[in-house]
Amino acid sequence: MKPLWKLDRTPPIGTPFDPGARHDVIIVGAGLTGLTTAVMLTRAGLDVAVIEAGEVAELATGGNTGKLTLLQGKRLAEIRRHHSASLVQAYVEGNREGMDWLVGFADHAGVSYERRADHSYAQDPNGVDSVREVHEAAREAGLATRMLTREELSEAAFPVVSAVALDDQVTIDPALVTQALAEELLATGGTLHTGTRVTATHVLPEPRVETPVGPMFAEHIVIATGYPILDRGLYFAKMRAFRSYCVSFRVAGDVPQSTFISLDSPSRSIRPVSPADGPGGTAQLIVGGNGHPVGRSDSEAAAVDDLIDWTKQYFPDAEETHRWSAQDYESHNQIPFVGAMPRGFGSIRFATGYAKWGLSNAPAAALRLTAEILGANWHDRPSWMVKLGTRLTVPADLARGAAEGAKVAAAATSGWVEAERNPVPVPKPAEGEGVVANRSGRPVGISTVDGVTRAVSAVCPHLGGVLDWNDAECTWDCPLHASRFAADGTRIEGPALQDLKVLPRKSCLLYTSDAADDTPCV
Repeated sequence: MKPLWKLDRTPPIGTPFDPGARHDVIIVGAGLTGLTTAVMLTRAGLDVAVIEAGEVAELATGGNTGKLTLLQGKRLAEIRRHHSASLVQAYVEGNREGMDWLVGFADHAGVSYERRADHSYAQDPNGVDSVREVHEAAREAGLATRMLTREELSEAAFPVVSAVALDDQVTIDPALVTQALAEELLATGGTLHTGTRVTATHVLPEPRVETPVGPMFAEHIVIATGYPILDRGLYFAKMRAFRSYCVSFRVAGDVPQSTFISLDSPSRSIRPVSPADGPGGTAQLIVGGNGHPVGRSDSEAAAVDDLIDWTKQYFPDAEETHRWSAQDYESHNQIPFVGAMPRGFGSIRFATGYAKWGLSNAPAAALRLTAEILGANWHDRPSWMVKLGTRLTVPADLARGAAEGAKVAAAATSGWVEAERNPVPVPKPAEGEGVVANRSGRPVGISTVDGVTRAVSAVCPHLGGVLDWNDAECTWDCPLHASRFAADGTRIEGPALQDLKVLPRKSCLLYTSDAADDTPCV
């Protein structure tokens, strides 16, 4: 599953890793958060190094739909339901500054984009109250939203009964703008190490990160990896993670020129792509949605197929070009976590919890992180930074956390129970399929991908959750805190830091096959 944005695009060439090197700031993660922070700090004269386990825009940033909007679906209404109007206003102002910074950077770097109206809409009459709630929260926060009826939405060929609209929002190629950030970082003397995994971070006796090829030192460290790779502060228990899906299509007929996201279920996100705000040089349509908690789905592939079926129902000539998914994190108190990490002695900072709206939240977080690292006094910072940085946890936040904790506990128990019910040997999985079985009391993950059948430990090395097979991406996903692993056990993302243990083949003991197999056990 390859995003539309990564079509035939050469990633920036990084810098050879220099073990023991010292910098002013080390940033872990080369997505939008890490690279906007790096560019801001480099412009301020600091020596910054970015370390990335994969490539630039490898995960959430590269899987973004490219919608840069302050309306943000039902996010404002969700925050307002349990928090003050002033907190919602601070959130909007922070996102406005983040949006303005990113658009200004795009202008500076020559990255084109489109201005479009964005809509949060109801698919049936039961969702109309949600539309009004979003409109009221947005207007209260200072946004010039408009309520629209079905008759005023003639461009929407799909079911819409009501919508709230915000004009002059942006669509942009998220991977292209992130690549431009990396190029500026390198051109202005910054350092970028790709293909290098950070395995640990320490504060004493001096701040440093550890990698398989050696340590690196800095006065400040920023963790910009989605879920923080450190368990300081237990942020894995203060958020929940979702996977959602996107499919891009060529459409011969007309497509909407605005962006849309549904407030009711099943979720639908619609985003047109033009040569100005996407790759390939041809107009396309992106349809996304069907999000679910990571590792808790009967079939991820079915979620993708459902998006395709829906699109072809309303755009019959749609021709699929790409399909992909992304992982997003939502804090239980609805506001992103940004700032100093507990027990980091002021040397380690992080940002996460954007709830799918990273194109504005990431640069907003970078502005806050930059202000802190440069030592700006509280009275010199914008009021939105102060308000978000001093918010209080309310009972509803605790209730959401408790509810998610109960779901995690249930997933932990059910995973082990299900594995116990399925002892080895099991039938050899067909191509693209995986199964969890029990071998001597330990869950084993057996899968077949690209004709190769493999066995790995099916226990997440983070906190021992039993992994679930993702049949859309052929990965092992943890239903507890969303760590993910490739079929061969290689870690992809999440709070886990180690790969899965690869088990000896011993196919005659782990699985059986209908095909003749005279290979001896090894």
